[in-house]
Amino acid sequence: MAIDVESESPLVGDYQNQRGSVNHEKDVHILSCAFLLIFLAYGAAQNLESTINTEADLGTISLGVLYLSFTVFSIVASLVVKKIGSKNALLLGTTGYWLFIAANLKPTWYTMIPASLYLGFAAAIIWVGQGTYLTSIAGSHASDHNLHEGTVIGKFNGEFWGIFASHQVVGNLITLALLGDGKGGGASDTTVLFIVFLCSMTLGTILMCFLSRRNAKEEASPQNSSVSFLSTVISSSKSIFSLLLDVRMLLVVPLIAYSGLQQAFVWAEFTKYLVQPKMGESGVGGAMAIYGLFDAICSLAAGRFTFGLKSITLIVSGGGIIQAVVLLWILLNHSVDYGIVGILVIAGLWGIGDGVLNTQLSALLGILYKHDLEGAFSQLKLWQSFTIAIVFFSSPLISLKAMLVIMFAVLCISMVAVLFLMLKVEKAFSNPDSL
Repeated sequence: MAIDVESESPLVGDYQNQRGSVNHEKDVHILSCAFLLIFLAYGAAQNLESTINTEADLGTISLGVLYLSFTVFSIVASLVVKKIGSKNALLLGTTGYWLFIAANLKPTWYTMIPASLYLGFAAAIIWVGQGTYLTSIAGSHASDHNLHEGTVIGKFNGEFWGIFASHQVVGNLITLALLGDGKGGGASDTTVLFIVFLCSMTLGTILMCFLSRRNAKEEASPQNSSVSFLSTVISSSKSIFSLLLDVRMLLVVPLIAYSGLQQAFVWAEFTKYLVQPKMGESGVGGAMAIYGLFDAICSLAAGRFTFGLKSITLIVSGGGIIQAVVLLWILLNHSVDYGIVGILVIAGLWGIGDGVLNTQLSALLGILYKHDLEGAFSQLKLWQSFTIAIVFFSSPLISLKAMLVIMFAVLCISMVAVLFLMLKVEKAFSNPDSL
């Protein structure tokens, strides 16, 4: 429970219960807006990495290093979140994003690579913390008001991912405004852009300080005993790897992997091969703004229609079909000049698919693994970051056509796995109280 009333007077306890829903919803608003301020900067910067830091592929390689580091640290992220608490994890995670943006003010191998390595650690911490925190307050809200937990998790995830996805709109419109013409801005324009991004991140970090702490056990200070710490490490490692023996997780992993592939595709391949040649560097901001707009709208809508495993499966299938159509469209016409309208249509459709995957994966893991949220969201970020790293490292080595074929194959596998999850194990796991 988010509110402990055992030691309070009945009057205080009643008052806290009356205010419980307001506090839970307030925390969702704060968390969502803080992530918007932080990621409007990072998201726009990430979209530009492959086009502004082109010397020896510094931008692309930096992102590859980032997500490889993200993969490694995802293994221990749940331990860190359990030891320091989800709110502290969120605050610690913001430091990596701030440092990465600062490194872009003077992009060299000596600034970008160390910043990328540290951001991998920070990203693992902040995202496991985010998933744990958001699902925890959704559970508290459902319990306090006798609501269906799956519905509340879907609603809260819909709001968070809807507001979060709008970072692509805001951040890329800022990029479009400051970089000016379609040929991209000069060094001074880029410097101003990253200074604005640093200011936005600072505001987001300050806002995150106003989040409430969810429960005393999670925020308890770590023990000083080395034996206790070692036992915790071993226990946490067993928890992470034991999830891979769970048939439910094995069936979800392909979808998690695909979600990483499709995100990396739009950040690296789509912007580099389709957007920049036609619309220039500043055009990347415009196209990604359309992507983010449809992502945000779809996230909000998908969250409202999430009630349980069956609804999640139907929504994911719809998003998968949309992205499959886009993949086939590009694959069969990859040498065609799409024109600006065609590029924007592809961006919008891809945003719809991403909105579906973000909301539904978080809701699915929150429903299936409510007793091990840290471990479940560690798995989410481990497999996502691993596949994203593969895309960034392999991007200079394989063709766009080969990348599209791989993505289409993984998408088909993930759709079959999700359908199997619903058909074969829904009766055992669709009731959250039985998990």
